[in-house]
Amino acid sequence: MTKKELIDKVAEKTALNKTTVNTTLGGIFEVLKESLAEGDKITILGFGTFSVAERAQRKGRNPRTGEEITIPAKKLAKFKASSNLTAAINGK
Repeated sequence: MTKKELIDKVAEKTALNKTTVNTTLGGIFEVLKESLAEGDKITILGFGTFSVAERAQRKGRNPRTGEEITIPAKKLAKFKASSNLTAAINGK
């Protein structure tokens, strides 16, 4: 599903116009990005938890040359679905 399709479905379910839904979703996504960038954890009851995980620096190999390289540390966004969401996905 694309962002446009999501906006269309939310507008249909809530009887809000698409411009309002687009602005609201944009704001939600922006707050999520900013919060995760600050290292915060975001929990939405009945949906799931967004968090940031750190991946340590590690050694790797260049597949073309076989040369050993250092892969730098980085932060990753993680999502853990709630049990309610998991049950809904599985039709329970």
